[in-house]
Amino acid sequence: MLDQPRAAPSGDERPGRPAGFARTSLSPDPTALPGPAAGRRTRLLLVEDDRLLAELLARRLEAAGHLVHLAQLAEDALALLDAHRFDAVIVDLTLPDLPGQAILRRLREAAHPPPVIILSGESALDVKLEGFRDGADDYVVKPVHPDELVARVAVALRRSQAAPSLEVRVGPLLLDLQGRKAFVADRPVPLTGKEFQCLAFLALKRGTTVTKEMFLAHLYGGRDEPEMKIIDVFICKIRRKLAEAGAPPLIETVWGRGYTIAEA
Repeated sequence: MLDQPRAAPSGDERPGRPAGFARTSLSPDPTALPGPAAGRRTRLLLVEDDRLLAELLARRLEAAGHLVHLAQLAEDALALLDAHRFDAVIVDLTLPDLPGQAILRRLREAAHPPPVIILSGESALDVKLEGFRDGADDYVVKPVHPDELVARVAVALRRSQAAPSLEVRVGPLLLDLQGRKAFVADRPVPLTGKEFQCLAFLALKRGTTVTKEMFLAHLYGGRDEPEMKIIDVFICKIRRKLAEAGAPPLIETVWGRGYTIAEA
């Protein structure tokens, strides 16, 4: 028997409100499909408001050796994301309180987002494409056989382990080169694509001076290059955004030559 549901850490105790809940995994099923985390218990978040379907899928995932946390509301899922670090997230897009996209947006802001599998009754191509644009790694149309979901989770976990994020740290600044995101003490820095390229280029060449000519070659590859003063504009915006995120001054001007980034 599965243990009884317990409320997710949302702090809301409205009567009649379906609460998220978590449980420990069952004994592994020797017939379960193998996954990349064999020998290690992986933590999954399953966000599904259909309680019977959630129970069915959770039982099979637990039998495959995973620790499953269930949430029926997006609000509960967000609270669980704040409380735990998950290896993968399975989310329905149609939830009673908020659309599942709210969960995808939260995950995109994480320094190390887990792989995300959308579980949806909607099979329209445009909805699927929108889900991938929102950051999903896979899209499964309901009804789904529990064994298929176990297999898709295993694939998502293998991919995430095979391609870890490339990171560069400079003091409190963390650059996720794969996700093209910047963080200051886990606070996201809203950089544009060119601004991130500038900052990453500086960080990878820290300790040396990067000239404006080097920046232009890196950003534009010799094609349709704007005037050099655009680099000053990028650097000014990057400095402002880093300061707003709480970072100390990191980018130094080397007068007459270019810019460099502090070692520490």
